[in-house]
Amino acid sequence: MDIPTDPAAMTAVELVTAYSAGVLSPVEATEAVLGVIAQRDSELNAYCLVDAERALMQAKESEARWHSGHVQGLLDGVPISIKDIFLTEGWPTRRGSTSIEPDVPWPLDSPVTARLREDGLVFLGKTTTPELAWKATTDSPLAGITRNPADPSKTCGGSSGGSAAAVAAGMGPVSVGTDGGGSVRIPASFCGIVGFKPTHGRIPLYPASPFGPLAHAGPMTRTVEDAALLMDILSLPDPRDPTELAPPLTTFRAQLQRDVRGATCAYSPTLGYVDVDPEVAALVDDAVRQLGEAGLRVVNADPGFADPLDAFEDMWAAGAATMLAKFPDGARDRVDPGLGTAWERGEKLSAVDYLDARAVAAEVGIVMGAFHTAYDVLITPTMPIPAFEAGHDVPPGSGLRSWPQWTPFTYPFNMTQQPAISIPIGATAAGLPVGLQIVGPRHSDDLVLALARFAEVVLS
Repeated sequence: MDIPTDPAAMTAVELVTAYSAGVLSPVEATEAVLGVIAQRDSELNAYCLVDAERALMQAKESEARWHSGHVQGLLDGVPISIKDIFLTEGWPTRRGSTSIEPDVPWPLDSPVTARLREDGLVFLGKTTTPELAWKATTDSPLAGITRNPADPSKTCGGSSGGSAAAVAAGMGPVSVGTDGGGSVRIPASFCGIVGFKPTHGRIPLYPASPFGPLAHAGPMTRTVEDAALLMDILSLPDPRDPTELAPPLTTFRAQLQRDVRGATCAYSPTLGYVDVDPEVAALVDDAVRQLGEAGLRVVNADPGFADPLDAFEDMWAAGAATMLAKFPDGARDRVDPGLGTAWERGEKLSAVDYLDARAVAAEVGIVMGAFHTAYDVLITPTMPIPAFEAGHDVPPGSGLRSWPQWTPFTYPFNMTQQPAISIPIGATAAGLPVGLQIVGPRHSDDLVLALARFAEVVLS
């Protein structure tokens, strides 16, 4: 194997292969990534915390394990960033909020960070998020605006925007984000990377999210194979999550080798009610055509549910109000103004309102369950638009009032708790990335990843 010339551009699988061949060390890879962070993050603002000293210490420990032949895990020595939502021992988890004080003990790892630490990954730092991960763009009173590597004047999406920007810009090959309404897939689409939201409960969470049944965690990577490897790590059990699923019976990476040709794929360009930007629509149409020619059985079909926007926004607002009720006095005057509006909406909701919204989510889930008896997966655009100007909650001049109105392809599948992935399929004439979404039945995470890998190869 040749000595890599740019370790910061390598995938996690490539890094591990290079470590095994003895042509690259975790220290060299970590130093290369830290160098890119030093060069680019002042413009992009993807990180709210970088701990170079700790990262290099972990890299040296990994290097010693590789030299001794006692590797700790699947991705031992691979640099990773962590969204500033996950508790991380020794680092503050401020969630983009000025109301969370950093100078207190931080003794716990969340399940996500615990599994990553056990596997031997190198922790670079924590990535930016809007306050409490409440919206689909990434800016906060604490960290400011995070920008898109493809065009820094544009938003990177959110709420896992810092993670997406870091991976896309070479500031770490992999990251982990959260997704309560599209927060992994939206920035993945806008930044041109892979973002996977698995079935609810597949990746254990702690503390329990106030967004409850909407809340997921998921890998953000440059390739589907890297996402599958992270899933093999992150899906390990943790007793602190009472909603976690049973451990998988096979590895996700092994399932990528499945022959998925002949799978029946419903293609819904609009879900029956979404207006899609013509450039985005053309790119997705062309990608789906190529997938059909490569062996998938593609049928144009809409799932048949009405837009569940109002129910989603009630569930979201209830979660926001629940979390913010625990904030100190005066927090209402400091929080992101849009989050304050959601807080007020949530405080006005009754238990009956919330259960009515849950009933709508259940009905959409029933519709999708029936739909998947005829179709293995559903394919849609990930986003109806390319990235817009940074620093805005909605596209300027659109007349929209809230972020879910411009993310109609993502949040329904949080309500149904289904696995969904965004993969990059090209860019607009202005160079802005576009993503394609693949949605599978609940518990079909392996199938979704296998089809995404097939699509990645066909479309590359």
